[in-house]
Amino acid sequence: MPKAIYDHIYKDLKEKIETEVYAYQEMLPSENTLVREYDCSRNTVRRAIAELTADGYVQPMHGKGVRNIFQPVEQAAYTVGGIESFKESSIRNKKQAYTRILQFTDITADEKIAKKTGFRKGTLLLYIQRLRFLNGIPLILDHNYFLKDAVPGLTPEIASQSVYEYLEGTVGLAIATSKRTLTVEHVTQIDEKYIDLKGYNCMAVITSQTFDDNGIQFEYTQSRHHPDYFQFQDVATRKTR
Repeated sequence: MPKAIYDHIYKDLKEKIETEVYAYQEMLPSENTLVREYDCSRNTVRRAIAELTADGYVQPMHGKGVRNIFQPVEQAAYTVGGIESFKESSIRNKKQAYTRILQFTDITADEKIAKKTGFRKGTLLLYIQRLRFLNGIPLILDHNYFLKDAVPGLTPEIASQSVYEYLEGTVGLAIATSKRTLTVEHVTQIDEKYIDLKGYNCMAVITSQTFDDNGIQFEYTQSRHHPDYFQFQDVATRKTR
């Protein structure tokens, strides 16, 4: 199935849900209606709905249809959800985004870095430190470790835009899975140097290990967020026992 077809439907329905064309708890148009509207097959519509379901936007109900379960967050919040780039998250959150590169250097994983990141000792990595601005305010400090072999040709200019866009569109890397941990941690000197914490002594921290479709880890990231502007969103389903 060509990705462009169901991806277009997914993005169009997602936008209509986010802009409340379809209100919270409202039923989406029937499958037959969507097939006619988008001039496509049932399987294509079902694939788009499946992605919306996985992202927590809708809930299919057998024999009844598909219900919108998405609620917009307060404008002050920056919601972190699925595997997406800072650029993609900013667009979804309707924020003006800017990235400043603080460090961009090759390093070799020593024992300490290997233990922290999951990469083997001796692995050649690209370390990038990036300060993220939202609506002109520095709010997020990212520490990225990329497997050097996985990011050929990556430059600071590209890293200031979107590494994921480059990896998927130019390198052809298939990003598949990310294991993430959310913690609250004391601020560091680097945090205080770049972010106005307004009296806070802690940061919301998302630590992630990200893998390609062959199960190879290509990235470790620690993303440190100003607590006033942070909201984490997850989707969980209860397994039938």
